[in-house]
Amino acid sequence: MDYSSTINLPKTDFPMKAGLKEKEPKIIKKWEEEKIYQKLRELRKEAPKCILHDGPPYANGDIHIGTALNKIIKDIIVRYKSAKGFNSPYIPGWDCHGMPIELKVQESLGDKYRETSKFIMRKKCRAYAQKYIDIQRKQFKRLGVMGDWENPYLTMSPEYESEIVSVFSQLVERGYIFKGLRTIHWCIHCETALAAAEIEYDDNHVSNSIYVRFPVLNKINDKLNGNVDVMIWTTTPWTLPSNMACAFNKNLEYAAVKIGDRYAIMTTTLIETVLSKNNLTLEGIEIIPISIEEIEKLEIAHPFIENRKSVVVFADYVEATSGTGIVHTAPGHGLEDYQTGLNYNLDIYCPVDREGRYTSDYKEMEGVRVTDANPKIIEILKNNGRLFYKEDISHSYPICWRCKNPLIFRATDQWFMNMKHDNIDERTVKSLENIKWYPIWGHDRMKKMLDNRPDWCLSRQRSWGVPIPAFYCKKCGKTLLTSESTKHFAEIVKTKGMDIWFELEPKDLLPAGTKCECGSDEFGKEEDILDVWFDSGVSSFASQKTNKDLDGNFPVEIYLEGGDQYRGWFQAAIWPSMAIRGIPPYKELITHGWTLDENGKAMHKSAGN
Repeated sequence: MDYSSTINLPKTDFPMKAGLKEKEPKIIKKWEEEKIYQKLRELRKEAPKCILHDGPPYANGDIHIGTALNKIIKDIIVRYKSAKGFNSPYIPGWDCHGMPIELKVQESLGDKYRETSKFIMRKKCRAYAQKYIDIQRKQFKRLGVMGDWENPYLTMSPEYESEIVSVFSQLVERGYIFKGLRTIHWCIHCETALAAAEIEYDDNHVSNSIYVRFPVLNKINDKLNGNVDVMIWTTTPWTLPSNMACAFNKNLEYAAVKIGDRYAIMTTTLIETVLSKNNLTLEGIEIIPISIEEIEKLEIAHPFIENRKSVVVFADYVEATSGTGIVHTAPGHGLEDYQTGLNYNLDIYCPVDREGRYTSDYKEMEGVRVTDANPKIIEILKNNGRLFYKEDISHSYPICWRCKNPLIFRATDQWFMNMKHDNIDERTVKSLENIKWYPIWGHDRMKKMLDNRPDWCLSRQRSWGVPIPAFYCKKCGKTLLTSESTKHFAEIVKTKGMDIWFELEPKDLLPAGTKCECGSDEFGKEEDILDVWFDSGVSSFASQKTNKDLDGNFPVEIYLEGGDQYRGWFQAAIWPSMAIRGIPPYKELITHGWTLDENGKAMHKSAGN
């Protein structure tokens, strides 16, 4: 018997299966056809604004699951603010310049890269960026993220690039920008300087650790008259050709320890540790104390370069926790070494080129990469009897954020933003108290990063980016960088685009009648470009000029990104804002966590997981 006709079941036209794969595109198409976003803007045009400013992703590939998470969270917040009655436009952006894109184009060119002009390279980079802007835009829209997708801000648009130069001009006018010889992190693979925000660390990097004897040339006292060495410890043997000094600490005690037929000077605290390296003990070892006054008078020879002396210097960073209590000092290859070099008027000697090869300044190893030099240096020390001990150690070491290769310190002329000028460092740290932080510990994390922040290295030795609009007098070599010249160039860029820098002569890029103080009107152009973090860092200025929905809204309510942006975009954005406007660019700073793979590791596009 059929009982179905006796049962009163509910009926619906709603399908039994969601079929989202087919339905979602139809829903998105309906939103676009009915202009839902535009209608919402019209509906809320008189309402108070609440702006979530989009941190621009790189236009260098398909979106990643982490990028999707970021955009979806932003979409939720923007929709919520709109539902609460705010006028909350969402203007997406893209970061279009920089290493990620240039390296991809470089790979595609292969061996032809070296012979490709900067102008052609930039055209290819622009086309590559535009390709992935279009791809990513389609992918973000497919996620259902609502925004003004046809009017995004692009860091490579002429209007935006003009604003980058304009902000730079204002920093020049206010005295924040300078050029100087500094020892900075350098990537020999990418062949460019890196700022603090671009440095990551490999906690398991393996280095050659060596203890080296530097011969003492003079009589120290009646007991120590010949056969005496200063013992140093280093994990960068390749920097020894650049040694200019041996650094001691006046607060440590030192002694000469007889090892074999020679004495080795080191801090008394570490004598037993150093001896144990060669299976020696204190038993029967002669130890002769040495005063600081005697150390000050030491004449020290370089361990393998003839007619080179290594002078005695003193520094508080020399500790008795490892090594020998005496630090090999190469001002051209270390931050602390560089500062010590300035304090003692040492030569900032750096015989290493942009590819990490020794130059003709160190002829014995000219052309050898520093990454291949350690075994050769160690062999020299073995052969002349200056090597006391060698071992390999695993420790934390800086690597490039892009190529993941080890970095070196290298002294070069670079452009910087002065982080002490007008007390910007102190003012910025104090301003953090006026920001709402989610999570709350974000305040302390940011403060820790801003405290004692070094000057921002703004220059990069690449092609795809915004050129630093500086000029050099061909007669006297003096640099020309003024607010007048940079403002003039910004106006040219607004109408003709940034590539004009590579097309026109300096006289056509400078205000009419520009002359150097020496009277010459013949100039050359700067070849470095600005750090890509500066591009995105000024987005709070530039996006207002390129989109009417954001015009006049400063500071914005919300910046929201992953936790890695404390050292990246959050910092890059706050410095120009504090320098020019005196306040942070955001009222609330929100960070979210990572998407994790099956091994619990953060998923990143660069990691391939």
